[in-house]
Amino acid sequence: LAVWQHPYVNIFKHMRVEEWKKTSREGDVTSYMDKTLMCSVFRIRGSIPASNYILLPKTSTQSLGLTGRYLYLLFRPSPAKHFVVHLDIAAEEGQVIRVSFSNLFKEFKSTATWLQFPFLCGAAKGSVYESTAKTARHGLVGPAPSTVRWTCLMMDLQYVLSVYLNRRHSHLKTVKLCANMSVKNMFTSDLVLDPGVSFNEAKQAGLASSLGTGPMPREMSFPVPKGGSWHDLYDYIRFPSDGAKMPFDSIQKGYPSAVSTCSPAERSPMREMSRSVNISKPVQDRVSLIQQITTPKLGSRTSRSHRSAVRIPCTDDGGVHVYAHTEDDINTHREDNTHTHTPQFTPHLYVTDLFHKATFCAFPAPTHCFALWTKSGDTVVYPCHAIIVSMKISSGQQRFFIGHTDKVSALTFNGSSTVLASAQTGIQSVVRVWNYLKANCLAMFKTHAHSLSSLSFSYSGGVLCGVGKDGHSKTMVVVWNTLRVTKGGEVSVLAKAHTDVDIQTMKIAFFDDTRMVSCGRDNVRLWRVRSGALRSCPVNLGEYHALDFTDVAFEEGHSADREPEDRTLFASSRSGHILEIDYRSVAIKNVRRLLPAQQPHAQRREKQTFGMGLGIAVNSISVSSAFCATGSEDGFLRLWPLDFSTVFLEAEHEGPVSLVSVSDDGLSVMAATSSGNLGYLDVSSRGYSTLMRSHTDGVLGFSVDGIRRRITTASCDRTVRVWDMDSMQQLYDFVSEDTPCSVAFHPSLQVFSCGSSSGLVRVFDIASAKLLAEHKQHRGEVVGLAFSPDGEFMYSAGSLGSLALYNSSQEDHHVLRVLGNVVARGTERAPDALTVSSDNRCLAFVGPSEYTVTIMDARSLDELLRVDVSILDVESTSLDSARKVCFSPASTGHLLVTTSANKILWISANTGRLLREVSKVHKHQCSSLAVSEDGRFLLTAGHNAVKVWDYNIIPPQMFIGHSQPIRQVNFSPDQMAVVSVGDAIFFWDFLAHPQETGTDRRRLLSNGMPRRTAPLPSSPPPCLDISSIDRIGQGENRCSLFNLLFFNLVAANVPEHVFNLFLLFLCYLDFLEVEKPVRPDCYKHFTPRFKTSTLDQSTATPELGEEGLSLKAVIGYNGNGRANMVWNPETGLFAYSCGCVVVVENLHTGSQRHWLGHTEEISCLAVTNDAQTVASAAGGSGGSRSLICIWNVHYGTCSNTISYHRGAVQAMSFSRDDYFFLTVGDFTDPEVALWSTRTYQLLSRVSVSGPLYDVAFSPSAASQLACVGSQGLYFCNTHTQGLDVELKVQRVCVPEEVGDVEPTALCYNANSILFTGTNSGHVCAWDCNTQCCFMTWEADQGEIGVLLCRGNRLLTGSNTRRLRLWGVAAVQGMIGAPVLLEQEMMLDGTVVSAAFDDVMDMGIVGTTAGTLWYINWVDNTSIRLISGHKSKVNDVVFSPDERHFATCGEDGSVRVWSAPSNELVVQFQVLNQSCGSACWSPVVNPSKGGACVVGGYSDGTLRIFRLASSEMELKLHPHPVAVTAIQYSANGQVILSAGRDGLMAVSSPVTGLTFRIISDHKGAPITTIQCYKEFGLEGNEMWLAASADRRVSVWAADWMKDKCELLDWLTFPAPESDSLPPSLAAFSPIDPGLVVYTGYGVERELSFYSLAKKRVIKKIALSHWAMCFSLSSKGRLIAVGSKERVLKLIKSSSGRFQDFLHHSDSLQTCRFSPSGKLLFTVAYNEILLWEVHFNS
Repeated sequence: LAVWQHPYVNIFKHMRVEEWKKTSREGDVTSYMDKTLMCSVFRIRGSIPASNYILLPKTSTQSLGLTGRYLYLLFRPSPAKHFVVHLDIAAEEGQVIRVSFSNLFKEFKSTATWLQFPFLCGAAKGSVYESTAKTARHGLVGPAPSTVRWTCLMMDLQYVLSVYLNRRHSHLKTVKLCANMSVKNMFTSDLVLDPGVSFNEAKQAGLASSLGTGPMPREMSFPVPKGGSWHDLYDYIRFPSDGAKMPFDSIQKGYPSAVSTCSPAERSPMREMSRSVNISKPVQDRVSLIQQITTPKLGSRTSRSHRSAVRIPCTDDGGVHVYAHTEDDINTHREDNTHTHTPQFTPHLYVTDLFHKATFCAFPAPTHCFALWTKSGDTVVYPCHAIIVSMKISSGQQRFFIGHTDKVSALTFNGSSTVLASAQTGIQSVVRVWNYLKANCLAMFKTHAHSLSSLSFSYSGGVLCGVGKDGHSKTMVVVWNTLRVTKGGEVSVLAKAHTDVDIQTMKIAFFDDTRMVSCGRDNVRLWRVRSGALRSCPVNLGEYHALDFTDVAFEEGHSADREPEDRTLFASSRSGHILEIDYRSVAIKNVRRLLPAQQPHAQRREKQTFGMGLGIAVNSISVSSAFCATGSEDGFLRLWPLDFSTVFLEAEHEGPVSLVSVSDDGLSVMAATSSGNLGYLDVSSRGYSTLMRSHTDGVLGFSVDGIRRRITTASCDRTVRVWDMDSMQQLYDFVSEDTPCSVAFHPSLQVFSCGSSSGLVRVFDIASAKLLAEHKQHRGEVVGLAFSPDGEFMYSAGSLGSLALYNSSQEDHHVLRVLGNVVARGTERAPDALTVSSDNRCLAFVGPSEYTVTIMDARSLDELLRVDVSILDVESTSLDSARKVCFSPASTGHLLVTTSANKILWISANTGRLLREVSKVHKHQCSSLAVSEDGRFLLTAGHNAVKVWDYNIIPPQMFIGHSQPIRQVNFSPDQMAVVSVGDAIFFWDFLAHPQETGTDRRRLLSNGMPRRTAPLPSSPPPCLDISSIDRIGQGENRCSLFNLLFFNLVAANVPEHVFNLFLLFLCYLDFLEVEKPVRPDCYKHFTPRFKTSTLDQSTATPELGEEGLSLKAVIGYNGNGRANMVWNPETGLFAYSCGCVVVVENLHTGSQRHWLGHTEEISCLAVTNDAQTVASAAGGSGGSRSLICIWNVHYGTCSNTISYHRGAVQAMSFSRDDYFFLTVGDFTDPEVALWSTRTYQLLSRVSVSGPLYDVAFSPSAASQLACVGSQGLYFCNTHTQGLDVELKVQRVCVPEEVGDVEPTALCYNANSILFTGTNSGHVCAWDCNTQCCFMTWEADQGEIGVLLCRGNRLLTGSNTRRLRLWGVAAVQGMIGAPVLLEQEMMLDGTVVSAAFDDVMDMGIVGTTAGTLWYINWVDNTSIRLISGHKSKVNDVVFSPDERHFATCGEDGSVRVWSAPSNELVVQFQVLNQSCGSACWSPVVNPSKGGACVVGGYSDGTLRIFRLASSEMELKLHPHPVAVTAIQYSANGQVILSAGRDGLMAVSSPVTGLTFRIISDHKGAPITTIQCYKEFGLEGNEMWLAASADRRVSVWAADWMKDKCELLDWLTFPAPESDSLPPSLAAFSPIDPGLVVYTGYGVERELSFYSLAKKRVIKKIALSHWAMCFSLSSKGRLIAVGSKERVLKLIKSSSGRFQDFLHHSDSLQTCRFSPSGKLLFTVAYNEILLWEVHFNS
């Protein structure tokens, strides 16, 4: 494609059609304004299309020269009229091909230079025309309907020329648009453009011109109203189109067709013994006869070498066993063909000369067994499903004829073998006529018949005859005139006839083009074409009238004294009769019958004779001038003299012989069997050669041995076969009693394993044909079988969910581990349901459900990761299930998953995160995928096609050849070939050779120790140029100079003491700076929440993929942030911050992704206009600068970081073109920094004198932006000079009439108007051109912190909790007209963030209450999306059934949430109190009203809330001080509570009475109460209490008997201290006889106290004082939270631990769920829910 033609060429604009200088028009051609498209279009009208047209270019002698592959035409056929379009396309061969399409054409026609396609007009959606078209599966033939719509037609010019004429597309020469139509435009492109996809959707999907795809250009697009669908308004037609179409080869809107699948039969493999080649007695008796027949015709043919061989190994795949002369042996003529391919950058599937596949392909199924000799007798032509193969019998060299889309059902040659005709199966059967020598298609035409069963060419090639069935299943015979087809002429019908008689085959007499003969059940008929009519007469069969005839053949040769038609006709039958018919007299001359020989014993063989009795069916007959060949049902190819006196040569096959054919020279006889074998008998040497072997049924799976270059295949025919990849020969054949389903080669040994439908897994040694092992670990079919790359382990998966691990390093392959119900059930994922990573570490599969993918440790089958793919698709309305999985090379760390929604997902094998995805991979579901070993290419198979993708997903190349769904596809180990199996085994050459890996030049230190000094730079350090400081930006201070000095000192590698002096100097200057900035009194300004905790950087974070915890969900939204929520309605992106985590939530499913990169509270977020990038900002830890993370939305990864501002980041914004990124510092560093989004390098910066609050780029001018702050409004402009960007600022004060106010928020509209909001509630409107305020009004009574403008609507949000929508249409004229308050809402807190759609109908708003609201102005409704606590959360606890959890906080609320949706169910609010603890009732009794939650409050009360009624059921007041701990007894009979004074109360939850006060801990606040049901001690439960004075009491109680006795009293000594961590204690859930304690002491540790032994039996050291801890019921896990923000997960049995840093403040609560699978942690109001991974 020429550079100027990329990405597309607007033809009308390029040719300046409206000027009519480069183009011409004729007749009624006018322009008008179309109301639908809202633009000017051309209308072409007239009763005669040829007289009313637009021609581009002006004359037909000129050329457009447009090289784009795809032509896009935007037009609308005129209702009730016809139209015609002519395209003249130049081919690389020098020809000009005319392609025409019109709704005038009734059927497809083709010549060598002209293609005519019928165009079927579509109708409007929902109309009667559309429903009729869908029902009939075709459009409306003839004039366009009245409801015809504007249409975008995309025609693949390259495809049209290649498929229909075998020509290569060069360029588009001319276009002629003829009446009657309206046309908007045309363009050409090499891109596949989708008019129904917007630019934002295209960016989200990763469509770009560099990838070969994209959205429609705006100037070419059709308008779509807001909320509308393109496809509901217009038609998009692609040619070639998707789905089934009628009539054939028409241009119309496609409707996809369903895919049918078949399940394999059941069978199991065993080694088949070699068969001997026996020499029959007739062969020995007739040697002299053979010599007489063949000697005169030997010519230059080379005779075969004669050897005596009695036993030949059975190496054929079809079970062919040959009986021939003793001196013969089975010869194989293959020679290794060496093909040299030029390395290419784009992948091509290439099969020798077209693809190297035919010998490996299955020979056709028994219904279509036929093959042809060429005239020379050195080549055979046969079909392989949809491909026709021409093979040289001496070398095995192949050529291919590709173009059919379904199985080839018939073949025929003309007499000279220069023209070949072929037909394919299907409802609309197609015939193709080929130039055999050039392998190009001369003509293609439909037959008006269902699948043609027979074709016959006349000897001259001028007449072609075909037999098929019509729509009423009546036999139809068609005769075509093909005389001019080789000269580019059309194929026309000479005659056509319908008949009720059955026709098996029909042949044209070689001596007369107008005469034919046919045979079938009960008839043999002679046909003749005369005067355009086809007539027939039957042969009087007499007593043989009931025979089922199979084949006919004419007597060869000619005598001068006889007429041409004076010859004998032979007819064979299924009863074994062979009739000799006198063609001239139409009478039977002789009848013979083939009978089975009598065999006295097994080893004796008598010659076959004709006679009476039960005959042997003769399936085929062929006659030469010297002998006759027959192929029969008993598997014999027999040669007879023409008098049929005796058989003189025969060859036995293991399947019925369905075809025999004698070559023209009479030296060779070809035989094909119904079992898929093709071979030939050399009559002169009496040697038999097998040309083609195959499975007799579909191939289910394969595996490749890369060392020995072998491939093993499993088939529905119950065989496993081993093939040589170089010679294409079958080496071994293993026969099974049940169906082999999957196979796998050992990576290094000559061993393969086979899994069968019965669940058996067998392991075979190929060299010795020995069964090494047999295992029955599966009850269902084996759907997956794999070896680890190092050969140490083998894996198998069953269809009923089982997974087995074997030790393949031992010969017996003994079982190491078997798991049940881990693999998804079903057989649809066979044969490659398992995949092993290339580093031998991981095993992946779909399971345990179809919606999840599991990754296990490949050596132990321990689960490492589980990914739910059903929640990854935001837009889908149905659950997406996983289909196939495949590891990419270990270096990438990717696991690829195909889904039922026809997608490929790239998932991180370490974290389970979705990295990227590709949609619409195939027309149907992807059935197999594989990644090349170098990680550069991806293979996918879907239905009948193979696609090759660049791993970075450049648009794929598609390759066809299969006629049935593909089961498996993979690269060969050397990546030089691709293998695909299904209906056959296809072996493709792969031209994109693997990359050469060079030597790694990186030098590593041998001892692994770090260098003592920094390495010197390769070039001298840069000179310190003070003048360069001025170019950095305005407002430069001394830090820039110090930074420059610092980096120059580093580059110069100065001594250490120089660095120390430099740092001391900096510290001294900071000390001198005594003036501190004052925090502004403005809610819009971000103020980080005060924290006393500091982050500990020296933590033991786990390795990637080995984490014991993974963040599952974040509960709540940080209402303390500012503009910390983003939402894009077009892409569905919804992100917000909570603490130091960015939460990306799917609004449809509620699933979350978490971006973890910050350690401090996130202040604000910003999103690019294409919603592909999000920026998040947070303060730095330990006094460092703020950190800004740049996130790639698609992959969820941090692509860049910026650490610049000294304080917090107040605001961020991207420019309209996403080229610039702007950041604003807080009051401590009021600076505006401008960054490049390409490199995120600082371009310019400006410091101002006062705090800044908000910033925004102009949507109309990328160089304009504005800021607001305490000193007023700042208008800014960017000026670019070369690589330098300068930011110029102009400050403007707020109008005096508004008063002494500060602008706090701003936003632009689309017409250069800027709105600003103030802290007094006023809104000012500014003219950006004059920088003047022309209008103000009071929009609120409080400070406005949020402003958004969309069109004529303005949104304001303030600290009065009001959200108001204003109509500002009058402001557009800048005349000061009044504005209109359209709507208003009151929310639950100050508005801090907002995002709305383009028309301000709906949006999301965040408040300081920690709530995100969905706002719908149309319905005037608000819905709570995200809820959270505004203040500190004191406790979180799971319900016993884990269906709910409860939280309580300082704000006095008890909130109940549902699990696992994490949605707020009910909130119980107590005013002016704080709730310090909460717990659930232990037993849920439906008869008593269900579960209850009890909260302990700061006024000493307990309140019991019932979940079912959402009401408070009881209020108790057992304490005079704040309640610090609360717990139900184990059986729920009492409530134990404790106050800050150390007193504990026992109360009844039924009566509310307190019947016991325990004062043992009086004076020290109780920190913990825990109850445990225990029957081994006196009483039926134990409970403990821990107090702040490091004392723990353990009690035994029987509340029914009012008993409560002290069991033990523990005291833990500690030194004096003012600030102490809490004392915490809990029973061990594994062993309740152990009490685990932690608190202040001499050492930071966990102590395990044994109640039985009365002593501490174990201690685990801690790195920090514990602020909270929790013990898991499984896995012996302990979670410990610290003030240093560290969550530590400890394995109590081993002391091993992992640290997690996901909170921005000190942890105060952590709590395992009752099952131990989940963990809650709380830091202030941040609630994180974790999933526990190693809990066993």
